[in-house]
Amino acid sequence: MVLENTALPVIVVIAFNRPNSLSRILMSISKANYPSKNIDLVISIDKTDNNQNVLEIANKFNWNHGTKKVIYQSENLGLRKHIIKSMSIVHEYDSMIMLEDDLFVSPDYYNYTQQALNFSYNNDKIGGISLYNHQLNVYKDQNFTAIDDGFDNWYFQFASSWGQAWNVKHIKLFLEWYETNPEINALDVVPKYVRNWSDKSWLKYFISFVIIKNKYFMYPKISLTTNFGDQGVNMDMSNTYFQVPILNFYGKKYNFSKLEDSHSIYDAFYENLNLNETLGFQKEEITIDLYGYKNIFKRYLLSSQQHHYFIIKTFGRSFKPHDLNILYNIEGKDFYLYDTEVIAKNKFNSNPFYILDYNIKMISLPQAFSIFKFKFEQRLKIFLYNIFKRT
Repeated sequence: MVLENTALPVIVVIAFNRPNSLSRILMSISKANYPSKNIDLVISIDKTDNNQNVLEIANKFNWNHGTKKVIYQSENLGLRKHIIKSMSIVHEYDSMIMLEDDLFVSPDYYNYTQQALNFSYNNDKIGGISLYNHQLNVYKDQNFTAIDDGFDNWYFQFASSWGQAWNVKHIKLFLEWYETNPEINALDVVPKYVRNWSDKSWLKYFISFVIIKNKYFMYPKISLTTNFGDQGVNMDMSNTYFQVPILNFYGKKYNFSKLEDSHSIYDAFYENLNLNETLGFQKEEITIDLYGYKNIFKRYLLSSQQHHYFIIKTFGRSFKPHDLNILYNIEGKDFYLYDTEVIAKNKFNSNPFYILDYNIKMISLPQAFSIFKFKFEQRLKIFLYNIFKRT
């Protein structure tokens, strides 16, 4: 018999010292659609000397869909400990939605979450549910889109922190692993970019857990949250890098794929895990590295990196997303299928502006100059901010 999680997920909002951010997320939550008047809201605020205005906003917020509870931590925990501690709230409800204060939710976020939790309830390969849909490879600062295989979800070996849901089993397994004090800094299976994140990050531990235990987060094709990138613990300056379109509709009936039926499954490096079948290799034989970020290779390697190995075949970069170029065998010399056991002296013609055009589509010369000027000034501000912050 297939069990179904029928409990109503509690909504947990994480806040610290951003009053405007908290007001915005609470406004979006209040305007969303809900199936019941028995949905609890918990607003958890980490302690600091100057956030009484945040506490006041939480206390005054009117929640019409159930019981509201405001928790003001008795000591300053820091983001990582605050999140980990707040995960334990799930034991009172069986499932939870966690939202940090710089997010904004779709009107359908609760409906999506309920359906996704119910759909995946008995699947031990699922480590959690993401409400956010990634459109940027954060390692390479390049566009990313999961292949559309006809379903409303895709799978990613990468935990979510910009709107996520768990049931009690997800949290229990993670915390059992986390409490062993795992050492992740030497794990090559965890992207170096992730391992280099600050010790304030709880997410790098959940990502590592998902990878080590060979689990996946279930992601939506259309995002149910977006990230305003407000200045805070993990953001030196506000930005719109992680803003994505959200579903402006409610009441959708979602068509989810099971892992075994999905053609949209990605590893922690944003690489399509089905491409080995397209090329006729077993997973153990080939490394897929279209973004050119990996540095440990199996015998066969499909990569955008230019290496002096024997080239078996090449592919172009025309289709978007770029993995479609492999699926449809598009001609060109942008991706290389290598045999790494055979050394060869290869000649490559590089055109970095082609990749720029591929990612941006079109940019005028005045726009290019303005972007260069803005980025230079922005990086300089961040550099100076970090210097003066330490003094």
